[in-house]
Amino acid sequence: MMTASHEHPAFCWPRLQVGDHVALVSPASFPDATTIADLTRLLSSWGLTVKLGRHVLDQRGYLAGHDADRLADLNAAFADPDIRAVITTRGGAGAYRILDGLDFDAIRADPKPLVGFSDITYLHMAIWRQCRVPGIHGCLVGPNATATVRRLLTSTESATHHRNPLMLSVAAEVSGHARGYLLGGWLSALAGMVGAGLPDLTGAILLIEAERTIGLGQIDRQLTQLIRSRALDGLRGIVLGRFPGFEDYTDRGWNLIDVLRDRLIPLGIPILGGLEFGHGPDPHAVPLGTMAELDTESGTLTLRPPAQ
Repeated sequence: MMTASHEHPAFCWPRLQVGDHVALVSPASFPDATTIADLTRLLSSWGLTVKLGRHVLDQRGYLAGHDADRLADLNAAFADPDIRAVITTRGGAGAYRILDGLDFDAIRADPKPLVGFSDITYLHMAIWRQCRVPGIHGCLVGPNATATVRRLLTSTESATHHRNPLMLSVAAEVSGHARGYLLGGWLSALAGMVGAGLPDLTGAILLIEAERTIGLGQIDRQLTQLIRSRALDGLRGIVLGRFPGFEDYTDRGWNLIDVLRDRLIPLGIPILGGLEFGHGPDPHAVPLGTMAELDTESGTLTLRPPAQ
């Protein structure tokens, strides 16, 4: 039986330093060659040595090659003692197909950060459930995205994120203060893991972000799945990130805020909205699996560093 999210400490990883090696892997959809060149150039400018996964540019439908090959690249990066961070090239689709083959023994033996979001949320949650190793929900596209990922990889200082009062999700706030490990990410992945490896969220603060692909029913169904499965029982707080595409969207008199308030307020826990995490241009990166403090009065989320 898996333990609750608050019962054991996280296994932090060493901060990146000049001269360290990092791996670029594609565990979900495939990037283009320009993306690989840009990422390699950026990471090299930080003084890092970049190692490409053998199948980083493979293509099979919308996937970056066969499941076995994507999994092999990911496991090789976690098992390589020279690699100090594993950076995904993009999300998309397919990470959920390789969860059962992850080398959790290697991840536990040599903790290192996994960087990515969207479909990579599946990997973050699986690794937390099995290994208690923090990850980074973010990407390396855009100045804020790049700066916040770099800080999380290289710094051992706490970080505070402030509510953006102009963001839609602010209107779904519930006042209060909460403390717990920050978990979560892309709502679709969280709902998709119910009954298939979602970690125990007891004592956690849950990050929720999503983009509009269809209508409000998408968000309603996914939140309801989490609620009906009892996965949200024992949460201490919720952080709402970005929900691009829903800004001007209504469906028969309801908008996103109506759905969020209808589904989440009955949980009776603090909710902080307006955080610049998730889909949309130039998102801020945030660590998953580190201790967080949510305070709606100050509009802040303060997080311990995932590196040591």
